[in-house]
Amino acid sequence: MTQTIALAGKGGVGKTTICGMLIQYLCRKKNGAVLAVDADANSNLNEVLGVEVEMTLGEIRETIAQAGIDPSVIPGGMTKADYADMMFSDALIENDDFDMLVMGRTQGKGCYCYVNGVLGAQVDKYAKNYRYVVVDNEAGLEHISRGILPKVDTILLVSDCSRRGIQAVGRIAEMIRELKLGASQVKLIVNRAPGGVLNDGVKEEIAKQGLDLIGVVPHDDTVYEFDAEGRPSVEVPEASPIKQAVHAIFDQLTL
Repeated sequence: MTQTIALAGKGGVGKTTICGMLIQYLCRKKNGAVLAVDADANSNLNEVLGVEVEMTLGEIRETIAQAGIDPSVIPGGMTKADYADMMFSDALIENDDFDMLVMGRTQGKGCYCYVNGVLGAQVDKYAKNYRYVVVDNEAGLEHISRGILPKVDTILLVSDCSRRGIQAVGRIAEMIRELKLGASQVKLIVNRAPGGVLNDGVKEEIAKQGLDLIGVVPHDDTVYEFDAEGRPSVEVPEASPIKQAVHAIFDQLTL
């Protein structure tokens, strides 16, 4: 049975790095196939994982839109619908350890309704083939709240160690309660805490927001160094503080 895990939180808190490390963790458990979904228009999960992306769903959408203006874009003897189906099927990136879908952004102005719908259709098409579907969301929960993605079993809210960051994920948690999403686990991970310790003010805000804290991840300069060198964050050594902390957190989840 497929288990869907979604990560959410405001931008810049290290959500995507933790998402990548969760995908690596699940692959190493070898409990079943993993589908990684980058549902953020400003996609960079592939960089965390060290995966080359040749075409995103957003870029495919632009190519198909161009076919409406220039029919020569579509190979001879192929309908636009067949061409679209072929292109979207090619968007699934297959790796030895996991597969991946990347939403990406569209080039034109306007909403992302079309590419959001495409993402939902592709996840629905493939999800049954995987034990885990891990979704890196935008700052909010649009893909979940609008029913674009399948039912979510686990939601991990990621915040930095600021009071404002906790308030931001508190608003997301309130949305989850209002939408009655039915997730069996909704947990808070606080990232980049100096020395892995929270001060009393942040602890007070976590309690005020009614958040279920599962773990604290310390600030780790190694992640910054890897990013600056263009190296995938998942390749950070196993003995590093961040790897030790996230593994201890993941071990507590029912996965």
